[in-house]
Amino acid sequence: MASQKKILLISALAVLMFSPMFVLRQVGAFDFWWWMSCNLSVLLMICFITDWEYPYLLIKDFTKDTWKKTGIGLLSALILYLVFFIGNYLSRKWFHFAGSGIEGVYNFKGDAAGIRIAILMLLIIGPGEELFWRGYLQRKISLKTGKWAGLIIALILYTGVHIFTGNIMLILAAFICGLFWGWMYLKYNSMLVNVISHTVWDIVVFLVLPFNS
Repeated sequence: MASQKKILLISALAVLMFSPMFVLRQVGAFDFWWWMSCNLSVLLMICFITDWEYPYLLIKDFTKDTWKKTGIGLLSALILYLVFFIGNYLSRKWFHFAGSGIEGVYNFKGDAAGIRIAILMLLIIGPGEELFWRGYLQRKISLKTGKWAGLIIALILYTGVHIFTGNIMLILAAFICGLFWGWMYLKYNSMLVNVISHTVWDIVVFLVLPFNS
């Protein structure tokens, strides 16, 4: 029971921390990218403090079959990019709101320098999202409810915080990514795979080969 309450409290805290970030995006010099990085850092600190086993699981994961997992992560990032490449083309043809919605996603960049975004994505945001949403929440919920239920509940939470953006295309993207990475974690049970996939995909989609016109 105590463990369930802890998961509920951390889940609620994540919603409370991410929802104003997606609504306001920036408060003074504290922009979206600093805000996201700070949120993830705080949440992960709480996760590591309350779950002493987690760091040891990560060390074991990151030091076993490293090259194989790296390859799977890179390949999965490519597959997901191709899914979004096709989705970008079709959605712009089928839905009148798609173009503005996609452009709205890239407006999150604001005035931040690309190099700063890349560094934060590489060191905190890409790894942090996977370590929290899949590595902690999905794993802990799955221990209580089963693997598929854990995936679905974590997916609902991950997609749910993006609802506060009011951007249908971003919400849909979060759902697809959450489902993809949730399934990847369920299949491979490896944070290294997920971290590489998410981080590489983030940097390519936002900075290297973006979909905004």
